[in-house]
Amino acid sequence: MSNDYANYTVFMPPTPDNQPGAAQAGASGSGASSKPGLPPYSLGSKITNRRGGDDAAAGGGSKMERRLSTAHVASPSKSLLVRSQTGDFDLNRWLFDTKGTYGIGNAYWPQDDNPYANEDGTGMGGGGDGGVKMEDLIDKPWKPLSRKVAISPSILSPYRLLVLVRFVSLFLFLIWRATNPNPDAMWLWGISIVCEYWFAFSWILDQMPKLNPINRAADLAALREKFESKTPSNPTGRSDLPGLDVFISTADPYKEPPLVTANTLLSILATDYPVEKLFVYISDDGGALLTFEAMAEACAYAKVWVPFCRKHSIEPRNPDAYFNQQGDPTKGKKRPDFVKDRRWIKREYDEFKVRINDLPEAIRRRAHAMNARERKIAREKAAASSEAAPAPVKATWMADGTHWPGTWLDSAPDHGKGDHASIVQVMIKNPHFDVVYGDAGDHPYLDFTNVDVRIPMFVYLSREKRPGYDHNKKAGAMNAMVRASAVLSNGPFMLNFDCDHYVYNCQAIREAMCYMLDRGGDRICYIQFPQRFEGIDPSDRYANHNTVFFDGNMRALDGLQGPMYVGTGCLFRRYAIYGFNPPRVTEYHGVVGQTKVPIDAHTRSAGGDEELRPLTDHPDHEAPQRFGKSKTLVESIAVAEYQGRPLQDHPSVRNGRPPGALLMPRPPLDAATVAEAVSLISCWYEDSTEWGLRVGWIYGSVTEDVVTGYRMHNRGWRSVYCITKRDAFRGTAPINLTDRLHQVLRWATGSVEIFFSTNNALCASRRLMFLQRMSYLNVGIYPFTSLFLIMYCLLPALSLFSGQFIVATLDPTFLCYLLLITITLILLCLLEVKWSGIGLEEWWRNEQFWVIGGTSAHLAAVLQGLLKVTAGIEISFTLTAKAAAEDDDDPYAELYLIKWTSLFIPPLAIIGINIIAMVVGVSRCVYAEIPQYSKLLGGGFFSFWVLAHYYPFAKGLMGRRGRTPTLVYVWAGLISITVSLLWITISPPDDRISQGGIEV
Repeated sequence: MSNDYANYTVFMPPTPDNQPGAAQAGASGSGASSKPGLPPYSLGSKITNRRGGDDAAAGGGSKMERRLSTAHVASPSKSLLVRSQTGDFDLNRWLFDTKGTYGIGNAYWPQDDNPYANEDGTGMGGGGDGGVKMEDLIDKPWKPLSRKVAISPSILSPYRLLVLVRFVSLFLFLIWRATNPNPDAMWLWGISIVCEYWFAFSWILDQMPKLNPINRAADLAALREKFESKTPSNPTGRSDLPGLDVFISTADPYKEPPLVTANTLLSILATDYPVEKLFVYISDDGGALLTFEAMAEACAYAKVWVPFCRKHSIEPRNPDAYFNQQGDPTKGKKRPDFVKDRRWIKREYDEFKVRINDLPEAIRRRAHAMNARERKIAREKAAASSEAAPAPVKATWMADGTHWPGTWLDSAPDHGKGDHASIVQVMIKNPHFDVVYGDAGDHPYLDFTNVDVRIPMFVYLSREKRPGYDHNKKAGAMNAMVRASAVLSNGPFMLNFDCDHYVYNCQAIREAMCYMLDRGGDRICYIQFPQRFEGIDPSDRYANHNTVFFDGNMRALDGLQGPMYVGTGCLFRRYAIYGFNPPRVTEYHGVVGQTKVPIDAHTRSAGGDEELRPLTDHPDHEAPQRFGKSKTLVESIAVAEYQGRPLQDHPSVRNGRPPGALLMPRPPLDAATVAEAVSLISCWYEDSTEWGLRVGWIYGSVTEDVVTGYRMHNRGWRSVYCITKRDAFRGTAPINLTDRLHQVLRWATGSVEIFFSTNNALCASRRLMFLQRMSYLNVGIYPFTSLFLIMYCLLPALSLFSGQFIVATLDPTFLCYLLLITITLILLCLLEVKWSGIGLEEWWRNEQFWVIGGTSAHLAAVLQGLLKVTAGIEISFTLTAKAAAEDDDDPYAELYLIKWTSLFIPPLAIIGINIIAMVVGVSRCVYAEIPQYSKLLGGGFFSFWVLAHYYPFAKGLMGRRGRTPTLVYVWAGLISITVSLLWITISPPDDRISQGGIEV
């Protein structure tokens, strides 16, 4: 406590118990008037020292001044500055802000007849210019935009200690297992020991990066004060925030409903960010007219939806989510016209949905009518010229009567899927730089007076596709949007969304900017938000929320070099996506990276690694090779880098920009700029460039997101995990078992590709932290755990079939080790639940699906990856059958769909074998003259543990609750009894007991 208040000083006005004496005035030689702004002290009083002496005589008057008055402090004390940054209550600041003064043991507000004011009203507490103000006493403290919030040591210290205890226990247990084989079943012991060693290695890779979890907090008030308040450099209070380009990616409107994409767009257009600084792009990789016209309908509806959200502070700003949410919509609303406005907006939204739903049929009707007219015109021309005219093609027509340049309903040359031209359409132009308020007469039903009615710029993109080109799926679409947006808006930051994810918290983008624009933010390459999902069944049967990963693993990585990039909901620094090195880099030397060595990021790496070589080595002749031949694109790089810097408002801020640098309005778009954007998304532009190799999203993997994030971390960049109090974004996830397994299969396949590529963390540079390297290594290795997991899940059944166990006997040492390892795992789980905020049920669901996915999708991914690497054979696991939903009114009807896939075979085999093995083991003990209950207990317990993990899988195959056919149970019982009797007949139990190689 003494350290906190060692330098803490307050200005104390004179009170009956604090009266300066005449000695002070005499010593100064100028009296009270010599110190303007200070109270006029009485000349007849004096200061008495606590020791009984006269302070004036001893020179103590000046000492008392230094102690009691901050007016004589040349610079603000360190303690006061720290208190201001942490947000603790600052009594000194409160006294001056409220004009409070010290009375006799309390504080009070001075009246108009201020006893300490001068005759002209100035002086202490006066309202004149000569009054003592807070700014006169201390400099305005610099406010950070974000801060780290450490996990409580009472949680983290025991957590780390338990990790150490479990590590030692595993080490001793594995040594004991290796030195105590089972001579009666060496094959069983050998399989189990190999699996246990691998599981221990896998646990270390997963657990070690979790040793330093942290939380973060952003200060939105400080962000507004720095970037959107009136200052000498910004007298009008315009926003000095950097521009932001938001990307939405979609590919097929028949698999990704246009209504969902339109709602995503509306939520982004209505988010709380400066309108003139927000630019939205959608990439339609299918080039479908349905998506184009759905976006046009969404832009029309946005003209009323966006102002409505701003007027009434609507959350969430996705119309579908807002109108379908439970609860009272009027809660917290105070404007009397809210109910009337909401009723009208809801009706407009219902009409909007009907128009979107009718678009497919409307496009077909239009195409049929226009093609019939073309055929009629062709016949008339042929009859007039008496020459045979070629039959007109079956085109797809736009609403203005022209051919759609993208994919037609009936494929034709230059208008087929994978064969169409580039399309760039600015649907909403760049808004006016100043705020545009609505008037009462602008709309017949809604009053938008004093409401900003501007809408952010929105651009529809569809990149060119031609046969013979590798378009690189989603990564290629993202790179096309990066290049087009560089010439159209060139926002220094980019935020990407899947079409089914929307903005749930309109302040989330501002929170991310707090980290990017804070001191040291120039080293951050991206801000990853956790993924939250809607429409998941209440029990989360298949761990769709994945909270153990998003709230546990990712939060822990935030304490290292930063979380991984996991797809949607990630805000990027454009300069980092271009493949440049960070402004400051640290290399980690030593066995475990314990030595930090700062290096110059703009010099060539000592090892000659091409990945670490700065792009700016030869900017003149290497720019076309790196980025392509667009001069406009190359020139925009330096502008984006400068605009993305933090404010240079503190001496400790490095690589900053001056305040007010981004206040100038943007020039309007012209035809030449749009034409340049069209050329940038052509299929040939990436030829002989490094797009996808080092620049932009990286090609060559199904999980391009993880590889792209790894490349940036490998160059020395850092990332931040932004967990907002209210979910930032929300989306949808497959709740059907088959769809969930195929999703996991895609992720695992990408991990196997990473393991067999140069993106393996074993090949990482020294700029990657040791624990961060372990985390990325685990990403590439975890699918291979499936090989050992399947063997271990079959071990209990093999034990019951053979009458043996993995150990010779249930030795007390074995049981003690097993108990210690289990208890430490449970305690670790409890503490991890404590610091991550996840629930025990969520943790258990994650464990269950880890076993289900590990023995099905992960195994398939490993086989697919090995065949691809060794023989170049591509294998795809597709759906072979689909059952219809039983109840369309049930929101979770999809949960009960049974879609057969080959991924079901391994889990079904494990479940069946373990059930039969338990029946055989019980039968063996029942018919044996000398039952061996210890081996039955060991094998039976582990077999039951395996079946407990497969419970969600079995429940998914059984269909809706309460509708499982009785015949299933009858046949299962008959098969188990039949197999057990056959086993007893073939291999009858004998009376001998084998133990340690001795038969009794």
